[in-house]
Amino acid sequence: MNRNALGIALTLAALAGLRADEGMWTFDNLPKAQMKAKYGFAPDQAWLDHVRLATVRFPGGTGSFISRDGLVLTNHHVGHGWIERVSDAAHDYVKNGFVAQDRKAEIKVPGLELATLMAMEDVTAAVAKAPGGPREALARLAKEAEARTGLRCEPVSLYQGGESWIYSYKVHKDVRLVMAPEYGIAAFGKDWDNFSFPRHDLDFSLFRVYEDGKPYVPPHHLTFASAGPRYGDLTLVVGHPGRTSRLETLAQMEAYRDALNPARIRALDRTRKALHAFAARSPENARIVSGTLMGLENSYKVFVNETVGLRDKDAMAAVARAEKELREAVAKDPALQASAGPSWDLVAKAMARRAAVAREDVASTFGSALPYAANLLRLEEELALPAAQRGAGYRTEKEIADRKDALRRRMFENLELEREFFLAGARGALEELGPDHPQVKALLDGRTPEAAAQALFASALLKDPAARAKAAESGVKGSADPLVVLARRLQPFNLALRQMREETSAVIAEQGARIARARFQVRGRSVYPDATFTLRLSYGAVETYPANGTLAQPFTTFGGLYDRADAWGPEAENRSWELPERWIKARPRLDMSTRFDFISTNDIIGGNSGSPVVDRKGEVVGLAFDGNIESNAGRYFFDPRVNRCISVDVSAILAALGKVYDAGHLVTEITSK
Repeated sequence: MNRNALGIALTLAALAGLRADEGMWTFDNLPKAQMKAKYGFAPDQAWLDHVRLATVRFPGGTGSFISRDGLVLTNHHVGHGWIERVSDAAHDYVKNGFVAQDRKAEIKVPGLELATLMAMEDVTAAVAKAPGGPREALARLAKEAEARTGLRCEPVSLYQGGESWIYSYKVHKDVRLVMAPEYGIAAFGKDWDNFSFPRHDLDFSLFRVYEDGKPYVPPHHLTFASAGPRYGDLTLVVGHPGRTSRLETLAQMEAYRDALNPARIRALDRTRKALHAFAARSPENARIVSGTLMGLENSYKVFVNETVGLRDKDAMAAVARAEKELREAVAKDPALQASAGPSWDLVAKAMARRAAVAREDVASTFGSALPYAANLLRLEEELALPAAQRGAGYRTEKEIADRKDALRRRMFENLELEREFFLAGARGALEELGPDHPQVKALLDGRTPEAAAQALFASALLKDPAARAKAAESGVKGSADPLVVLARRLQPFNLALRQMREETSAVIAEQGARIARARFQVRGRSVYPDATFTLRLSYGAVETYPANGTLAQPFTTFGGLYDRADAWGPEAENRSWELPERWIKARPRLDMSTRFDFISTNDIIGGNSGSPVVDRKGEVVGLAFDGNIESNAGRYFFDPRVNRCISVDVSAILAALGKVYDAGHLVTEITSK
């Protein structure tokens, strides 16, 4: 679809006024006047505190407490890797689903931690007065707050360093799986339907938080509305959007468009093809890589369509105009010009350095095994230096212990899978750089990728988990293990790339902060900060958009689900639209008019997955799980005409629990006020 005048959508930061429904707003700076003017509603502090304390952060996503006994709702795809972790060949809960019929049957998920945001403290002034650089000062203040409160306190930089905050979290470490539908219905349509609409995905799962061996009683939890939203209803999404780049410079966007994204897309394409081949060899292989492959396919589609958006001439022209306007405003103020005037050109030079080695950068991607050995060597390098000269994260005893623990936890197990990762990376290096490139010569040592893999995967370190654990603790000095030898040969190239990243990141961070401060002087806080995987609120409404020569329907239904399954048949496109057996049997019991998924104008991005969609009463009406294909460029700009958030309707969740999964006990728990 032609996005003409997407300027329009502009990196919003550059507009003097905010366009409708755009923004991932921090809880301390909501555009309440705009919300009130458009929807007749703006949340008060009690409403905000309630939804904040009922929301949790998952690794890579969001969830929410939905009962007084610590029941947590999130997406199936947010929980997918954890569901996979408690599965095995005999109990494939990803493929077959899982329902705990009582509390004793709930499965503890090792390693899963959730976090609730308890407090937010603005420390911008304190950081400005503190000795040392702003990053060091903010990290120090976070550690002091952690010691004072006993909470997990994280430094948060907003507006590219324009504001500094400490966010304090209560961490929940005992989390158990309660219910997950089959992958076939949670991701109905598989990758074909990913980012599309109409959609028929039951993308939810349920976990429970425990404390001291008993179900945790959260101070706040959300209740389900009696029905999902109607067309035109206000919808509010509370979650943790991962990353946007709407305040970045034109030069940054152009570098991603022209060099960095294309190289990454090629690398993702090679890896996903290798994993598809691995999965096709056996059902167990398919189970092992299901979560990884889902993430790869998602990332591939995002980067492809994000890059399509960056190639939109109207959109980029609008970005250029907005940047020109800001630079002209800065130039009129001598103090701002002295501070930020040169910053855009310095960022452009740093991005040019990154773009120049984009191929070398993606040619150093090799799954887990080789990076594992490289990290062992990096740890030894850092420990050989005096503490004051070590890199960040290696200076204190605790930091070193944390690094060792991370190495132990990140160990790989499936050697066949690691071989596929290595082959994809080695073939990619050969394709990207050619056989005569020094990095390729060091990698292959005159061999084919296949021969190099054969030699590498005869490694004792690879085969023996005990040896890997010992290496994580005591190092690999003098080791003749092929994995370590190869990592040592590649060290100079990895070091050069690491230094380049650190140097350019320092320039971009410093100059970006200067631009951000200048933007504050010119425009104040009328704009929202880029997403940082911190809690935000977006507002919008259930609304259609033009698609395929007509208008997209705002809702899908159970009837549409069965129609799509019937129309394709169970074997089409690698069984992408095959219904699980439970859903085939439940068909006569279901009301075909029950609403399934819906679209709204809420501004979301990755990390918002699992976010509760609430109404003006703060009751859950849906569960955000995706955006449409047009929203993939949302990292850089938002187009209110076509960007849509896709959510599961609460009606579908309750009907599925009660009529498909024989989980009436969960319906009762969720609907109890």
